[in-house]
Amino acid sequence: MTQTAATLEQPRLNRRQAAKVRTRQKVLDAARDLFAERGYDPATIRDIAKGAGMSTGAVFANFQDKAELFETVLTEDMGRLAEVLQSGAEGSTVREKLNAALAAGYHQTLDHLPLFQAIVARSWFQPLAAEQRARSATARLTGVITEVLRAGVASGELTQDADVVLLTDMIWDAYLSNYRKAAYDGWSTEQLGQQVSRQIDVILAGALTRK
Repeated sequence: MTQTAATLEQPRLNRRQAAKVRTRQKVLDAARDLFAERGYDPATIRDIAKGAGMSTGAVFANFQDKAELFETVLTEDMGRLAEVLQSGAEGSTVREKLNAALAAGYHQTLDHLPLFQAIVARSWFQPLAAEQRARSATARLTGVITEVLRAGVASGELTQDADVVLLTDMIWDAYLSNYRKAAYDGWSTEQLGQQVSRQIDVILAGALTRK
């Protein structure tokens, strides 16, 4: 199917529908900016509405509450971050690919540290259904790590019995934990990259083949 044909098959929005889409996106953009600047709790619906240049009623016409707004921002941002990790996973070895991917992730997110802190913090207190949706959103991120590890097993760089699921969880947990260093110790992206590189060395030590 050609791009022109695919475009013709897409439903065309009328003026009212297009306006609703634009309004929703303005709310999301304003919410993302405030969450990135202040975190979750200090960002109020009133302030989000003001940032979007509309009333609080217009915000509630598009989102049930602040939690739904935040979850939507999270889902979009995790999708973008997954693309960054995927494109950044370059190198000739498993270690190099993981280091490059996760360093790219730090570069992408560190300027919006309060937003990422809020994502991590809320994961401890949100309802089960919200947690399951959040896990679905981050599955693409951990999937990048899993893909690199599986390729390492296939190439013989990692042992055939390497526990890819466990290794993925350990590397992802290490990656997330380092944000505390940025938040409370002022670590730069370079320091975070060096830290996660050392952590990856330790985590992979038992899974590397001996050649």
